Amino acid sequence: MAELEQLVDAWMTLEEVGTALGLAPSQVRRLVADRDLVAVRRGKPRRDCVPTALVLPEPLRRLRGTAVVLADAGCSDAEALRWLFTPDPTLPGTPVEALRAEHRTTEVRRRAQALAF
Repeated sequence: MAELEQLVDAWMTLEEVGTALGLAPSQVRRLVADRDLVAVRRGKPRRDCVPTALVLPEPLRRLRGTAVVLADAGCSDAEALRWLFTPDPTLPGTPVEALRAEHRTTEVRRRAQALAF
C-alpha cells in the first residue's frame, strides 16, 4: 500500500465523492460496485477512498472497461490502482492520463489484457 500512496497524490472518501458529484451514498457505492470507480481502504479510521484523479475535474468515464479487464486479469483493487497510476513510457504517462486522452483507451485496455497472460 505504501507504493500506492506514493503514486496517488490525492484521495477522496466516498462521502467526498458523493458531495463532489451530487450523489447519494448508495449511488457512490453503486459506482464502486459497477467499477465506474475503484476504491481501496486507507487512512485512520480505515475508509473506502478513491483517487481524486478518477473523479475530478470530471469522472473518468472510460475507467469501467479497463477496471473490469484488470479484475478479470486477477488484479485486486489496490493492484489495479497501482497499475493505473504507474508511469508507462510507451503511452506516454500513466494509464489514467492515457484514459483521459480519448484516443488512447484501446491501447490502455490492450496493456491491461496482457496482464492476464
